[in-house]
Amino acid sequence: MTKKIYVFDSTLRDGAQAEGISFSVKDKIKIVKALDQLGVDYIEAGNPGSNPKDLEFFEKIKDTSLQNSKLIAFGSTRRRDISVEEDKNIQSLLQAGTSAVAIFGKSWDFHVTNIINTTLKENLNMIRDTVAFFKNQGKEVIFDAEHFFDGYKANSAYALKALQAAVDGGADCLVLCETNGGMFPQEVYDITQKVVESFSVPIGIHTHNDGGMAVANSIMAIEAGAVHVQGTYIGFGERSGNANLSTIIANLQLKKRYSCILEEQMVNLTPTARYIAEVANINLDDKEPYVGRSAFAHKAGMHIDGVNKASHSFEHVHPSSVGNERRLLMSEVAGRSTILSKIQSISPNITKEDPVVQKIMDRVKELEHRGYQFEGAESTFELIVRKQLGKYKPFFEIEYFKTIGEHPAKNSEFGSSAMIKISVDGKEEISAAEGDGPVNALDKALRRALEVFYPELKEVYLTDYKVRVLDTKGATAAKVRVLIESTDGQDIWTTVGVSADIIEASLIALVDSIEYKLLKNIEKKIQDYL
Repeated sequence: MTKKIYVFDSTLRDGAQAEGISFSVKDKIKIVKALDQLGVDYIEAGNPGSNPKDLEFFEKIKDTSLQNSKLIAFGSTRRRDISVEEDKNIQSLLQAGTSAVAIFGKSWDFHVTNIINTTLKENLNMIRDTVAFFKNQGKEVIFDAEHFFDGYKANSAYALKALQAAVDGGADCLVLCETNGGMFPQEVYDITQKVVESFSVPIGIHTHNDGGMAVANSIMAIEAGAVHVQGTYIGFGERSGNANLSTIIANLQLKKRYSCILEEQMVNLTPTARYIAEVANINLDDKEPYVGRSAFAHKAGMHIDGVNKASHSFEHVHPSSVGNERRLLMSEVAGRSTILSKIQSISPNITKEDPVVQKIMDRVKELEHRGYQFEGAESTFELIVRKQLGKYKPFFEIEYFKTIGEHPAKNSEFGSSAMIKISVDGKEEISAAEGDGPVNALDKALRRALEVFYPELKEVYLTDYKVRVLDTKGATAAKVRVLIESTDGQDIWTTVGVSADIIEASLIALVDSIEYKLLKNIEKKIQDYL
């Protein structure tokens, strides 16, 4: 029988403590729904005793019916020297109205005496009293033993007493917190194993990534007998972050054959990661294992040849198993096989002997000589292939455009404006916009005009813009290469433009970005119809 590992996501609580992260109530509800669909067991959604926003969230989420997940309200044990009933934070936890709560308490004697300034005995009472109070209220109680591993190394007897106090209060799960993030996997394994052997209550693990080993430490704890794992879905959190659950889930479910989330939802690991990153307003790290854009990207010709012949020769799992996709990067180290693979993804019947393959290679070489580079700009490359195959028809034409840069007015945030005229199937549209620089203004004006014909472009926006000067000897007349990354909230694509005029180079990349999106929308509609 497959062993169940209970997944506890803290993106909305521990993750919200990361630098640069600030969730609105609506943001939190969106993420709850995404995690619930994935099949995460517990969603730790906030600390109602710490801020009014979390209280508002718990009030509004009551109207949302969850199918797979339990909501968790998070808080600490009662304060020293007062009763549980007198503690306002405890009352806020009750007010949240969740069927389960996560309570953290001190398990390192140093923290007890030097940080919260109480006695070792009173701390144990605080743990026992608080857990018992919530159990008497009919709650499921998960006890987070803060700084457990440091505490165990400093005074193992006291750290275990802290766990026993939670057990005496009726705790349903004991979570060993590696709060400082500096432990090594073998230490975590050995200590977790001793705890598992000492208690009949289920054991969980909560790690931080300060030493770069949060995922490894979490997996080692599970190997030692833990059955509950905490983290944040894409790893952001305090300092260097928390254990990355998207990595942990993939490793455990695909490789260790544990059951972590709904099996049919494994293909949504990557889309969920991208969605959460979008809601959090951050860029998902391209190098993120399993779900990153570069996780299955191949550049070297030998690697590409190998993965085309036998994917497992350079891929530890198939990209589709986690909802990601293979990317074959165009570069100076890629060869004919790369181009052929790209062509066959559009027109599967073309063989390497077909004259069009050489025609496309010649076109690519010509563009590279002009300064184009297609590594990381596969969308522009796909458009080039389609044009050479005769499988491309422009969605619009630019009749003219004009940009004006000026010193902004005193109270204006914009210093540039743009006007553009486009035509779609003989119908013309003129639009103008202000922007933070000429490229931003041109982007806004172009989209505003096109949205009249293609409303779906309202969901598209730029996430990155890079400019590279190609010939520094040319000084201000040098060619530039502009790389633009775009997204619609689900997919990400990159396009490139080259010109001696930075505005023109930017426009080339912008046009390709929009054309690519519209092309993919049509293909999706055809696929859905079939």
